[in-house]
Amino acid sequence: MSSGMELSKNYIPGDIEARWYQHWLSKGYFNSTPDERESFTVVIPPPNVTGVLHMGHCLNNTIQDILVRRARMQGKNACWVPGTDHASIATEAKVVAMLRERGIAKSAIGRDEFLQYAWEWKEKYGGIILQQLKKMGCSLDWNRTSFTMDEDYYRSVINVFVDLHKKGWIYRGKRMINWDVKAKTALSDEEVIYKEVQSKLYYVRYEVVDSLELTDDSSTKEKEFITIATVRPETILGDTAICVNPNDDRYQHLHGKYAVVPLIGRRIPIIADDYVTTEFGTGALKVTPAHDMNDYQLGQKYNLEVIETMNDDGTLSEAAQLYIGEDRFEVRKKIVPELEAKGHIVKVEDYTNQIGYSERTDAVVEPRLSLQWWVDMKKISEPALKAVMEGEIEFHPAKFKNLYRHWMENIKDWCISRQLWWGHRIPAWYAPDGTYAVATTREEAFENLRSQIADLRLEDIRQDDDCLDTWFSSWLWPFEVFKGLSNPGNAEVKYYYPTNTLVTAPEIIFFWVARMIMAGEEYMKEIPFKHVYFTGIVRDKQGRKMSKSLGNSPDLLALIDQYGADAVRFGIMISSPAGNDILFDEASLEQGRNFNNKLWNALKLIKSWETRIEKSAQLTAHNSQPSSSFATDWFESRLQQAKVEVETLMQQFRLSEALKVLYSLIWDDFCSWYLEWAKPGFEQPVDPVVYEKTLIYFEEMMQLLHPYMPFITEEIYHLLRGQKEDLCIKQIKSAPLPDITLIDLGLFAQDLQNFIRGVRVQQQIKKSEPVELLTFCSLEQEGSIKRIEALIERQENVRFFYDKGIDTTKTYSFFLKGDMKFCIEKIIGNNDEYKKELEKDLAYQIRFRESVLKKLSNERFVQNAKPEVVALEQKKLADAEARIQNIEESLKNL
Repeated sequence: MSSGMELSKNYIPGDIEARWYQHWLSKGYFNSTPDERESFTVVIPPPNVTGVLHMGHCLNNTIQDILVRRARMQGKNACWVPGTDHASIATEAKVVAMLRERGIAKSAIGRDEFLQYAWEWKEKYGGIILQQLKKMGCSLDWNRTSFTMDEDYYRSVINVFVDLHKKGWIYRGKRMINWDVKAKTALSDEEVIYKEVQSKLYYVRYEVVDSLELTDDSSTKEKEFITIATVRPETILGDTAICVNPNDDRYQHLHGKYAVVPLIGRRIPIIADDYVTTEFGTGALKVTPAHDMNDYQLGQKYNLEVIETMNDDGTLSEAAQLYIGEDRFEVRKKIVPELEAKGHIVKVEDYTNQIGYSERTDAVVEPRLSLQWWVDMKKISEPALKAVMEGEIEFHPAKFKNLYRHWMENIKDWCISRQLWWGHRIPAWYAPDGTYAVATTREEAFENLRSQIADLRLEDIRQDDDCLDTWFSSWLWPFEVFKGLSNPGNAEVKYYYPTNTLVTAPEIIFFWVARMIMAGEEYMKEIPFKHVYFTGIVRDKQGRKMSKSLGNSPDLLALIDQYGADAVRFGIMISSPAGNDILFDEASLEQGRNFNNKLWNALKLIKSWETRIEKSAQLTAHNSQPSSSFATDWFESRLQQAKVEVETLMQQFRLSEALKVLYSLIWDDFCSWYLEWAKPGFEQPVDPVVYEKTLIYFEEMMQLLHPYMPFITEEIYHLLRGQKEDLCIKQIKSAPLPDITLIDLGLFAQDLQNFIRGVRVQQQIKKSEPVELLTFCSLEQEGSIKRIEALIERQENVRFFYDKGIDTTKTYSFFLKGDMKFCIEKIIGNNDEYKKELEKDLAYQIRFRESVLKKLSNERFVQNAKPEVVALEQKKLADAEARIQNIEESLKNL
C-alpha cells in the first residue's frame, strides 16, 4: 500500500473478507498432496446435507481452522477434508415434504422414483453448508469434498456390512427397539433423548378370577381386585400378565390366579418374579411384552403371549380390539374416562418421569418388538477401549475418558437397520420362503441361495427394503475419505492416516467417536486420530441449549454480515474453554469488532509515521533516543514471552487461553504502552530503526493472531508494506528466550508512570508543569532505573533526583517497589483531607487483602482451582501488600 492511500475510519470487513478468501483459493494454499513434509490431517465432522450453519458449527469449525492454519504456518502439509453426511432421517423427511408440496405421496411412487427426487434435492440444497463455511474463512481442501453416498464410499459401507456378517458380528433378530412413529423407523439407544416430564399415574383395578375358564359361580362370590399403577393406560389393551414380588405378603394368595383385562375381558395369569419391587406404585405390575423393554424380558422368561397393539405410525392396530386406527395419545385421553365409567380407576396422581424422545423428530419414542439387523458390539469394542484408556488416543479435556470407559464397558448391541429408502440399502436378498443371503451383489446372493433352493430364479429374490443407520457409514469417515477401504494401501491413505486431531461435540462421543475408533482398529489396524478435542455446547445467556424450536439460536450468517467473520470467530473463541459449555453473548462479538478497530487504528498510527522518517543519520538517531531503544528492547522480549506462552497453550489445546494472551499482548502491551513509548514527540522525526522494528513486531503479532482472525491479519500485513509472500503461508519462526529482567523493568516503568499520573490527577497538576521525582535506591538499582529514566521523563514530564533528601517539613506521595522508594512532593490541598483519603484507602486495601488471604487459605480452592487462577490470587495478594506499604509510608510521613 502506498502511503498516500486513505485508510477508512474503522475496519470494514465485508469486501476484504471475500477478496482474501478468493485470493487464497486462487493460490491453492488449502490444497494438499502428499510430499516429504510431515502431514497434519483433520477430517471435518460431516454436517448433514440438510444443514445450515449454526453456532455449534461456528465453534467446531473455527477450532479446526485454527489448528489447520497454525499447522500450515509451521511448515506441515495441512490437509482439512470437507464433506457431508447423507443424513437418512433428516433428508428423507425433507424430500417427503417437498413431494407433498407437489402433491405426490411417497407411497405412491415407489423406491426408485423417490430416490431420483432425493438426489435432485441433494444436488440443489446439499452443499449450502459447505458454501457457508467459506464465509467463516475455513481453509478446507475443497478438491477433496466427500459425501457418504459417493460411489466408492457406498461400496465400502456395503463391503463392511458383508464382512462383519461373515464374521458373525452382524445378525438379524427380533428384539425390542426404540421406534420413531414420525419417521417410522427404528432408532439406536443413543438416538433417544430422555426428558423429565409431568405425567399422571393412573391406578387401575383388574378383577381377580380363579381360572382361565369363564365359570357361573363368579357372580355369587364377592369380587376381588388387584390394582396396578401405569402412566400409559392405552397399553392396557396389550397386557398379557400381572406380576408381583414372590415375597410380597399382600399378594401371596393370588399366585397362580388370573386377572381380567379391563374393557377387553381377556384373562391373564398373575405371576411372581422378584423383578417387581414392592415399593413402587401398588407393588403389582402390568406386563405388556410388545410395548416395554423390561416387560419383554419377563415375557420371554414366562413364555407370555405378545400382542402388538400399535401400528408403525403410533395408531392402534386391529390387535388392540378398541380405538383401532386412533393415535396413541388421543386414545389415552379417551380410555381414562371409559375406565372410570366402568369402575376401574381407583385414583389418579401427578407424577414426574423420564420419557424418551427421538433425537431427530422429537416424537415420543415407542418401545416396539421388531425384526432388525444388529452389530454385536462386544466383538468389536475391546481395542477401541484400550486405545483411549492407555493414552494412544488423547482426549481434551481428559475428563471425558471416564464417560467413554463407562459406555464401552456396558456396551449394548447396535441396531443398524432403518426403515427408510434414502441411504445405504442393506445387502441382503430373500427367497420366497424367507431364506436370505448377504452378499455385495444380487447375483452373488442368488448363487448363494440357489445352492440351498433348487428351482429358484433370479427374479424370485428380493432385496431387503431397509437402509443402514447413518452412523454405520460415517464410522468409516477418517480413512474412506482417502479411499482407505475402496483402494487399500493407496499412497494417500498411507500419508494422511491416521489423522491428527478430531474436533467434535461430547454428545456424539458414542454415536461417532467410539465407532470410528472401532472401525479404524478393525479395518486399518490403526487408530483413526491421535487427539480428540471436545467442544462445549453453545448455550444462550440463560444457559439453555440453542435450538430452532426455542428460537434462541442466532442467524450466524447475519452475525458475520454485521460484525465480520473475524469478530465472530474471536467472540466464540474468547469464551470457549475446551469441554465446557459456552454461554453465548453477542457482547463478545462486539468485543471482537472493537479489537478489529484497535488493530486498524494502530495500523493508521504507524502508517502516519512513514512520511516523518529521519533519513540522514539512521543509526545515530537510534542511539540518541535511549527512550525508544528501551521501548523496542522491552517489547521484543515481551513478544517473545507471549510467543512461548501461546506455543505451550496451543500444545495443551487451551486455545481460548492462547487467544487471551494475544489479545492482552496487542491491546495492552503493544497499543497502550509500546506505541506510546515509541511514537515520536510532536512534529519530531521518526527514528528509522524504531519504525522498522515496529513494523516487524506488528507483522509478527499478525502472524500469531492469523489462525484465529485470518482476514484482518492478512489485510494489515499487506497494508504495512509490500510483502513478498502471503501471511497465510508465512512460516512461524521459533522464539528466542525472552529477557525476563527486561520484561519486569517494563512493568515497573508502567507502574511508576501510573503512580505519577495518579498524583497529577489527585493534586490537579497539569501535564505541562514539570514534577520532581525523588528516588531512593542502591547503585545497582540506579543502573536499571537509568534504562527507563529518559523514557519516563519524556512521557510524564518529570525529573529524577537521586541525591536529594526528603524535607521533613513537607508532605509527599510515595511509591514503593521492593526496597526502592519514589516520592513526589504534595503541592496543594489540606493535609487532614489527604490523611482521611489515605486512611480510607488503607482500610479498603486491608479488607481486600483479608478476602484474598481467606481464599488462599481455603484448601479446597487451592487444590481444585486451575494453577493460573491460584497464581492470579497470589498476585492480587502481593499487589495489595505493596499498596498497603505505600499508603503506610505516606501516612508515616504526614
